Amino acid sequence: MSSGSNSGGLMSSAGLVRYFDSQDRNAIAMNPKTVLAFCILFGVSVQVLSLTVA
Repeated sequence: MSSGSNSGGLMSSAGLVRYFDSQDRNAIAMNPKTVLAFCILFGVSVQVLSLTVA
């Protein structure tokens, strides 16, 4: 392969990896189990409300 055929894909994605690895101090830190429990409860409540309306 010639050196001119390298598109630099790895080099261009390095900035994105660095951006997503950094943590913002202003971001809300939540436990993943809390998010999962909230989603399950929200889904159950939507199902219960849809049964009472229908």
